[in-house]
Amino acid sequence: MEGIGGDSASVASPVPQWGHDAWRIYQYYLDKTTPHTTYRWIGTLVVAAIYCLRVYYVQGFYIVSYGLGIYLLNLLIGFLSPLVDPELEVTDGPLLPTKGSDEFKPFIRRLPEFKFWYSMTKAFCIAFVMTFFSVFDVPVFWPILLCYWIVLFVLTMRRQIAHMIKYKYIPFSFGKQKYTGKKASPSSNGSRVD
Repeated sequence: MEGIGGDSASVASPVPQWGHDAWRIYQYYLDKTTPHTTYRWIGTLVVAAIYCLRVYYVQGFYIVSYGLGIYLLNLLIGFLSPLVDPELEVTDGPLLPTKGSDEFKPFIRRLPEFKFWYSMTKAFCIAFVMTFFSVFDVPVFWPILLCYWIVLFVLTMRRQIAHMIKYKYIPFSFGKQKYTGKKASPSSNGSRVD
């Protein structure tokens, strides 16, 4: 009966405790970066530049870069897509406003900006680490991979833009919209006719 509910059950080993503490510190600093969108994206651009320099320096790991490009394209599609796709969701009426008289409904992304940034940064870091292991350096003719990725990007973006036009949504908002007041009508220009 010593193993059940005894003193050994209440004492946690130090390794999982250190791992938990490290994860909490990591999560704390990750949460603190949330409002600093510009600095987060600058950091991601720096990480991406370091990765590109590494691939250029070693002249290899093109298959890793191709896989990274496909994953980033997948993230971009999630970032540009609405949470509820009107093509897939069967409802009573349209979810996105299609006429000027429809009720305004804000655009809610399938993949929020923070998760998009976090996944992209993580992907670049993982791909960077993969460039240190020769097992991932598969010899390929990289121009074919680049051409195939460009074709895939163009076809996917064309389909996504057609979807945006069909359901009349714009996945970007540039600041808060401001009310400018009533427009003055041409007949009320201040002159009186007697």
